[in-house]
Order: sequence, then C-alpha cells, then structure tokens
Amino acid sequence: MSSPESPNEIKARLNLETSRIHWHELQTYYARGQVVRVGPELDLLDVAAQLTADNKARFEQWMNSGAIGDVSPDLARSWYDRNAELWAVVVAPWVLVQDRSDKKLH
Repeated sequence: MSSPESPNEIKARLNLETSRIHWHELQTYYARGQVVRVGPELDLLDVAAQLTADNKARFEQWMNSGAIGDVSPDLARSWYDRNAELWAVVVAPWVLVQDRSDKKLH
C-alpha cells in the first residue's frame, strides 16, 4: 500500500498535467458545465491541489469571493471570439482554466 501524496507531491504531479489550450478545444466541456474559471489572482496549481484534496471550505471561500466560478456566457463568448489561449488542468470531472493574457510577464 502506498502512502498518500503530500501537498507538494500533488502540486508537482498537477504541474506536469497543466498545459495551454485554446477555448475552441474546450467547448464540449463547457457545454457539459465542467469548466471552472480560476481568477488571475489565484495560483492555478494551488486551486487544483485544493480540489484534489477535497477542501470544500477553501473552495467555498473562493467561490463566495468570486475568485473561482462558472464561466459566464459573456466571458465564454469573448474567449470564443478570440479563441483565447488559457492555462488548464484537469481534476476530473472538472477542467480548471485561467486566462493569463492580462498578466504582465517580467
């Protein structure tokens, strides 16, 4: 029997599963209601690790603050129109996505 993964091991594994993807490729998942928007103020891997750990209290805080949530139809349309490239990671059945196009990279 193997021991449970530590939070750092979970993040390291999720980091390997994170990639850029265009919004058009996510349409099926969006139609199924499986896409979760992660605000740019959060670390995508932290959110994915908390979801993996089933940390409901933390998720409720993020949802109540608007930092994570559904992709609104207006946002989905905007992403579709420009075929936005998003960062994504799958924590089945959810696809967590983050638009980093507004972030300044230094």
